[in-house]
Amino acid sequence: MPDFDVVGVGLNATDTLILVPRFPAYAGKEPFVDEMYSPGGQVASAMVACAKLGLRTKYIGTVGDDERGRIQIESLQGTGINLDHVQIRQGCANQSAYIVIDQSTGERTVFWRRSDCLRLDPSEITPEMITNARLLHIDGHDTAAVGRAAAIARHHNIPVTVDVDTVYHGFDKVLQNVDYLITSSEFPVRWTGEGDPFRALIMIQEEYGMKVAAMTLGSFGSIARMDGKFCYSPAFVVNCVDTTGAGDVFHGAYCYGVLEGLSLRDTLDLSNAMAALNCTAIGARGGIADLAAAKALMARAERRTNRDFEQRAL
Repeated sequence: MPDFDVVGVGLNATDTLILVPRFPAYAGKEPFVDEMYSPGGQVASAMVACAKLGLRTKYIGTVGDDERGRIQIESLQGTGINLDHVQIRQGCANQSAYIVIDQSTGERTVFWRRSDCLRLDPSEITPEMITNARLLHIDGHDTAAVGRAAAIARHHNIPVTVDVDTVYHGFDKVLQNVDYLITSSEFPVRWTGEGDPFRALIMIQEEYGMKVAAMTLGSFGSIARMDGKFCYSPAFVVNCVDTTGAGDVFHGAYCYGVLEGLSLRDTLDLSNAMAALNCTAIGARGGIADLAAAKALMARAERRTNRDFEQRAL
């Protein structure tokens, strides 16, 4: 029996949130309402969501030794996440972001930076780090390192989920070992050069052979392709105050669905519900809910459907 249900290899970040009544026009001015530190990051936040859903979880990554790094580590302690292979990089600033949140819509604009001293090297990923889990979740930033982790997982028949929204050099070597691809709606188009995201997603899946190829669609939910068929899951309606971290939480819930053997539609619905609930509070992890809260939202069945996506899925 593996020690962990899921191990995540990838980014964390400590954000500075800046709340404004509305986002100004280019070169304009707008007074801000508040500012605050908020821990986040793609894989770290996904692992917090997994832990909240009751999974035995481990996080592998690098953290700076500055104030933002301290905030990040403290945010992960007490969550139940194993941090044995989190490296504290001396004399290195943690990844940071300034996130401007438009209070009129809840949408955010991100300005981020990650020092090269945080880079995770492939040699720092050993088989023992990966093989003691039932599932591996990665992003794409330190491409060579997450590629090694994915290759180890594939060799040991451990399923791999990946969160990617940017084209990384050499990412094709990662994709060949991915079982569950969940991208932004822009990534398939950027990766393939095919203007239609549906056709682009099909192209990626058929080239690399992953079991599921999926896209998140923001306020319209998510769509996934498995066994040659698309499945569309509309978004849940909530009072959105901040969309930061919604995709990260979606991925954490998706990991839960895979490990629990849920159907594709049920996995997408749960992931959409968890992402929506996170949008009801400020911060990348401000509204991470438990399974009971997600099921309660799903039971209300208030959905926002994009008819075009729905028809194309059919």
